[in-house]
Amino acid sequence: MRKVLALAACLLGAAALTACTTVDATTGETVKSNTKTGALTGALAGAALGYLTNTNNSDQGRKNALIGAGIGALTGSAVGNYMDKQQAELRRELAGTGVNVERQGENIVLQMPGDVTFDTNRSEIKPQFYTVLNDVAGTLNKYPQTTVDVIGHADSTGSAELNQGLSERRAGSVAEYLVTAGGVMRERLAVAGKGSTAPIADNSTPDGRAKNRRVEIVLKPITS
Repeated sequence: MRKVLALAACLLGAAALTACTTVDATTGETVKSNTKTGALTGALAGAALGYLTNTNNSDQGRKNALIGAGIGALTGSAVGNYMDKQQAELRRELAGTGVNVERQGENIVLQMPGDVTFDTNRSEIKPQFYTVLNDVAGTLNKYPQTTVDVIGHADSTGSAELNQGLSERRAGSVAEYLVTAGGVMRERLAVAGKGSTAPIADNSTPDGRAKNRRVEIVLKPITS
């Protein structure tokens, strides 16, 4: 198994917990919720990543470590049922946010468009996207029997080096927000950047390039 590269953790500022009243996008009801605010800008641009690793090679090792830490493994029909419930909840929570929720076998993939999440060529999360990530984190905490891969992608404009670095930093920003502000268990996460090597649309058109600029969160069930 490929060795996990530990990066230096140095987060500037502290997140504050603030109660506020919002309108649920799905039901239209007014609800009171806790939203995280504070100095969560440049410091979240990959400065405090717990992991930067090959997510394919480290999957089972991460699962084994989590099982050893007391998170139970899913077996048999419980796997599909658990992921079905999580997918349904994520779709409710993220309706109208621009985040796509899809199922790939037993895994759930959240696709976060880069233009919604970040400014052009930047890796700091837009403040208006904090609420979306808070909702994602809440669901992840409710369903702890999954690993969480956060993968950044870029379009084909710019150099390969630039695209690789930007995709890593954007994935790192999302991952660190989930941990620091969202309370997601750091040991569940793996972070990677794929630059422009995994497009989902045609890079020769503006619309295609916009779709390729994204961060994906891949949720995989913990099985023995």
